[in-house]
Amino acid sequence: MALVSTQQVAAPGTTITYAAAGAGETIIPGERTTVRIRNGSGASITVTLAGVQPCSQGGTHDRVVTVPAGGDADLPTGPAVQFANTSTGQASLTYSSTSSVTRAVVGV
Repeated sequence: MALVSTQQVAAPGTTITYAAAGAGETIIPGERTTVRIRNGSGASITVTLAGVQPCSQGGTHDRVVTVPAGGDADLPTGPAVQFANTSTGQASLTYSSTSSVTRAVVGV
């Protein structure tokens, strides 16, 4: 799995660099970190941030966003404890399709 670097955006107007989405990516989740997704394809896609830590009821919960064809969406990654692997601090990010999809991981 490839770790996607988080771009720090400290000031308004900072340029965000998008790159092609890939299969099997990981990110470092955080309270103020968001995955920005651009879907340039002709069909909607689903992006999933895998939940790994159980909630108070004992289940894990993924965070899922649907990105419409030709649209953009944001996927917040906090609270990090819900998604981060305890040994690596990384979270798994998957796409239903990566064709014509770009993404940027942004921290504030």
